[in-house]
Amino acid sequence: MVDWFGTGWLGGTYPWVKAAHLVFVIFWMAGLFMLPRFLVYHQETLPGSPEETIWANREERLIAIIMNPAMVAVWALGLALIVNIGASGEWWFRLKFLTVIGLTVYQSWMIRYARALATGRRTASGRTLRLLNEIPGLATIVIVILVIVRPF
Repeated sequence: MVDWFGTGWLGGTYPWVKAAHLVFVIFWMAGLFMLPRFLVYHQETLPGSPEETIWANREERLIAIIMNPAMVAVWALGLALIVNIGASGEWWFRLKFLTVIGLTVYQSWMIRYARALATGRRTASGRTLRLLNEIPGLATIVIVILVIVRPF
């Protein structure tokens, strides 16, 4: 286990890497909360309308400027931290890792759906999109408990 002053290969940069990881988690989660809402509003517009174009542009900017860069940073910094503390064999980490993989798959699905909406394809209902909006919140609860409490 790493102490506050940083042992392991990250040394004294450990708290900085950990802080950066948390900052990018917050950015990523903000996007994961926003994009499903955008998709709901986009889905409710008339196909081919100026409002639909506005929502498609908002979604694309959110994905390109916030979500994708934040997700890459979360993964890179998180992997560096886990290698540094050597917790990959612990159950709390394995469950957290699976949850983060799930959020990554969730983001990929939302991006594909945003692109489908931009071309006029609406395959999910508004109700389904609203229910999917709850996934990031549930994942946040799971991850925070696993990292802070480490029940396993």
